[in-house]
Amino acid sequence: MTLTSNRRQLLIGAAATLALPAYIRRANAQSVIRIAGVHNSPVENAWNSRIHLAFQEAAASGLIEYEFSEGVAPTDYPRAMREYAESGVELVWGESYAVEREAREVAADYPDTAFLMGSSGGPEGENFGVFGTRNHEAAYLAGMLAGRMSETGVFGSVGGFPIPEVNLLINAFRMGVTEVNPDATFLNAFLGAWFDPARAKEAGLAQIDAGADILFGERIGTADAAQERGVRAIGSLIDYTPRYPGTVFANAIWNYGPTIEAIVADVQASTPVGRDYTEYSFMVHGGNELIYVADEVPADAIASMEARQAQIQSGEWDVPIDNDEPA
Repeated sequence: MTLTSNRRQLLIGAAATLALPAYIRRANAQSVIRIAGVHNSPVENAWNSRIHLAFQEAAASGLIEYEFSEGVAPTDYPRAMREYAESGVELVWGESYAVEREAREVAADYPDTAFLMGSSGGPEGENFGVFGTRNHEAAYLAGMLAGRMSETGVFGSVGGFPIPEVNLLINAFRMGVTEVNPDATFLNAFLGAWFDPARAKEAGLAQIDAGADILFGERIGTADAAQERGVRAIGSLIDYTPRYPGTVFANAIWNYGPTIEAIVADVQASTPVGRDYTEYSFMVHGGNELIYVADEVPADAIASMEARQAQIQSGEWDVPIDNDEPA
């Protein structure tokens, strides 16, 4: 476990507010709070990189102090959470998808520490908040572009695991495609891993061999297959266009900054964090956006996409959420 930290001794004034949880007392005593991130994957992984970058930006702005561990295996995850809680951080951030029960047990043992976890479950108590990844609106819009660009009418997608957060993303992409191309055919593969670029490439190549000429890459490595075979690809979470020019024409970007701002504000306002922060990933909060290469997309596709985007941003229309595993 690689640990990067900037440890400081914190002096907490106390008496009048001892009834409050310690993380709320600390937030009241100082404007900058200490946050520890426990990353299951390397921070270079697309999903983790978006969160890591947002934490770094928040630290650079003076909002927080940030320390982190990366590549923490599920078997070691509860211990890492406990170590950070014992160290006195105000908030432990993590991803509890593989350790849902254990993460909640740790939080229950440290009621004076706030926890925020990427999770398929709900919040628990006053100190265990959750969030989901919601760049599905941008994925829907990317699908609308792709639906007008495919020559074969076959679309592939490669995901990590069939959990709700991944399922709804791929399903949103498919719904965007079918809005403009109702006869589309879809292929999908799950890797059973969050970070395995080689296997993602293999899965993408198999889909291209089966006729797909546009791939939606929920996982890193998918665009490598598209680049090798001369077809097009869509990225998720981060901007892959500079890495794959002429291959990746659109990206469903996730912005984690609004979520950080929301939970820090709750801690500083003495508001319990045991709630769902997923809403801050929605487009209305600036939590996700579509970026694309305009001169590589037909003008009529852009026009219809932008009309739908305006409806989403205004709250006039919602992208349906389908958590079922895509076939």
